[in-house]
Amino acid sequence: MAAVYADTVALHPLVDPVPALSPAERTRTQRHLVLSGIGEVGQRRLAGAHVAVVGAGGLGSPVIMALAAAGVGSLTVIDDDDVDQSNLQRQLLHRHADIGAAKTASAARVAADLSPETVVTAVRERLTAGNADQLLSGADLVVDGSDTFETRTAVAGACEALGIPLVWGVVQEFHAQVTVFWSAPPAGIEPVRLSDLHPADAVGEPPTCAEVGVLGALCLQVGGILATEAVKLIVGIGEPLLGRVLVIDALRATQTEVPLRAAASAASAVAPMPAPTSTTIPAAAPDEIRELTATEMLAAQDAGATLLDVREPWETQSGILADSVLIPLGDLLADPAQFEDDRVVVICAHGVRARHAAEALRARGVTADILAGGLAAWQA
Repeated sequence: MAAVYADTVALHPLVDPVPALSPAERTRTQRHLVLSGIGEVGQRRLAGAHVAVVGAGGLGSPVIMALAAAGVGSLTVIDDDDVDQSNLQRQLLHRHADIGAAKTASAARVAADLSPETVVTAVRERLTAGNADQLLSGADLVVDGSDTFETRTAVAGACEALGIPLVWGVVQEFHAQVTVFWSAPPAGIEPVRLSDLHPADAVGEPPTCAEVGVLGALCLQVGGILATEAVKLIVGIGEPLLGRVLVIDALRATQTEVPLRAAASAASAVAPMPAPTSTTIPAAAPDEIRELTATEMLAAQDAGATLLDVREPWETQSGILADSVLIPLGDLLADPAQFEDDRVVVICAHGVRARHAAEALRARGVTADILAGGLAAWQA
């Protein structure tokens, strides 16, 4: 095959190649050396790369193993947690003998077992807004496998300040999202930030895996995609998920792309209009989606609008609004045509998922509005 894929548009390689590979590393990475698009030069780029991985848990485990095996020259692994027995269902870095020990110790051991020439810097420290710039400084890119939105916001802020790409993924229950954020991409590429997908003032703190569970095998799948995105950026091959969100539904075995664009400019953000939207399926301008109060929503329902609840099943078990239709967001985005009504008010916990759903429905010509602030604001 003369080229990797004729219809892909790769970015410029992120990392310069090292002068040469050792004989042992050439042998170990032989399958990359003969792979069109990577080859020896690409493998030398991997050897010259410094990747910071935030979190050595469900997502960090496969990322660290995959990047070490791929021959990434330097890995910084940041995690302040110890191994717990409940981690072993999905965090494949760790073993029963590691229970009670630092997760970063497992990461360093396993990475060295896979790739003796990979240098692992284990940072047993919680990443915060106060230390993120320091901990991530020097990395060519960052992979975020953390499990709280506070940490994710701190990671994203540091990556924006440093101008380096952030490979980002979340997984919960049977669903996942993967994308790439970059505040300073090459010329001609639109910057995309975490705030474009999840505005900080509209997210709140999602439930933890301990509260709702997660499919262990899905963590491996998502971690593999995260590692692949990192390799693509380092080597300059294929098209990274920059400007696209990959939405995975493990139960339906589907992977769906949702376009992601930058939020409105600062000038329009201060205008008297609803808060800027995050991401999405093109079509309707953000200001076409009305944010209704609870009273307005119920009045719209009385006038014939359908109430569409896009929360997950574990959320709706505690109660729903009367006569509302239940379709989890991932299922709706995978197949917006399944919703056939022409007038809808979308409901979720805080309003962010409702906006995604409303934009997807408006792209099909449905008149879709949302409950402002979601059920949390109504209950408050």
